Amino acid sequence: MTVHPSLQTYADAWTHSVESISELVKPLAEGEWNRRTPCPGWSVRDIVSHVIGMECEQLGDPRPIHTLPRDLYHVQNDKQRYMEMQVDVRRHHTAPEMTSELEYTLIRRMRQLRNESRDPGTMVRAPLGAEQTLELALRMRAFDVWVHEQDLRTTLGQPGNLDSPGALLVRDVLLIGLAKVVAKDAGAPPNSAVVFDVHGPVEFLRTVRVDGEGRGSVDGAPSLGPAATLAMDWETYYRLACGRVRPQAVEDRIKIDGDQDLASAILRNFAVTP
Repeated sequence: MTVHPSLQTYADAWTHSVESISELVKPLAEGEWNRRTPCPGWSVRDIVSHVIGMECEQLGDPRPIHTLPRDLYHVQNDKQRYMEMQVDVRRHHTAPEMTSELEYTLIRRMRQLRNESRDPGTMVRAPLGAEQTLELALRMRAFDVWVHEQDLRTTLGQPGNLDSPGALLVRDVLLIGLAKVVAKDAGAPPNSAVVFDVHGPVEFLRTVRVDGEGRGSVDGAPSLGPAATLAMDWETYYRLACGRVRPQAVEDRIKIDGDQDLASAILRNFAVTP
């Protein structure tokens, strides 16, 4: 138990997902580590390398000194270059090297969380030399590892944990970005509403309301006359919002009522993670 209960939900979700990742990759043969995942540009090895690297940074370990190749098509901005460093430095590591480093890193990180006594508002290291609160850092690590756990499950054909503690946390984080998607990115008209009806392992109904000045807000009350309603299953929702799939590839899993052009604009802008 952490000293501050507000961190416990994030710690529990993170632990559940990273232990699942460890169990998924432990039995893999060498060749399986090179399999392509839904995460753009990354293999199974790359995802595990990313998890190891980000947890090492939370532990305060120094970043590797490494020069990235110039032919990484999926690396196009400073944030992606930052993330790729921990990945590329491990691209030639063997399966035993990967699993042993992952296990060692998780042991260290779990010990750190068990002994965590800092206030949730304490500023800690964030990517690109920035800082963030301890609470935000742990929430985003829990978000990140659940999404990557699902990347691995999709690649390895081992579905599961779509309703785990991490899934509920990911739902809440993704909903934070929904108002911007509808009101700003998709340009929903003032004084309109768009309803999202999500079913499956994680179920929710949310309405994005756009006020007279074009600002969006999200609530759980239904709208009597929405401009558009988008219904889909939870797996499709998170995969779209996390940029794992294009709308055209899952259009048969999405039911749209109302303004088709607005709904299409929303789906084009649905990805809220880089």
